[in-house]
Amino acid sequence: MIALIQRVSEASVTVDDRVVGRIGAGILALVGFERGDHMQGASRLLTRVLTYRIFPDEAGRMNLSLADTGGGLLMVPQFTLAADTQKGTRPGFSTAAAPDLARSMFDQCLTLARARHADVAAGEFGAHMKVALVNDGPVTFWLKMPPDDKELTVPAGA
Repeated sequence: MIALIQRVSEASVTVDDRVVGRIGAGILALVGFERGDHMQGASRLLTRVLTYRIFPDEAGRMNLSLADTGGGLLMVPQFTLAADTQKGTRPGFSTAAAPDLARSMFDQCLTLARARHADVAAGEFGAHMKVALVNDGPVTFWLKMPPDDKELTVPAGA
């Protein structure tokens, strides 16, 4: 699982001229799933997103997390994060998780995020989305849980 996180002043996702998710100050997390990803790894990465210290403390140092600030989390599924870009000028997607499994994992991650954090919004899996954001800083980080060599499985109730 990959999460490209950005500290934002505000962010929103629009699908077919309707806003499906919006937050004020917080984190926009673009999320992608690769073959071999599993819910335990996704849960660990979600914990990192919520606790990654990218917000300034009173001294201006990045010492506070989203959990500390109580800001919003906007999770947006982004299939293209799992692209293989090592060769050529066109991305390959053989490294991405199958769409049905990626959708299930995204839905479960979203449920987990909502159980762990008060202000969570989301984009729409598989939709053509327009993402608007005001990156605060700019502050952007790439977080990744390495996939293991087990077959991708999504345990019921995870």
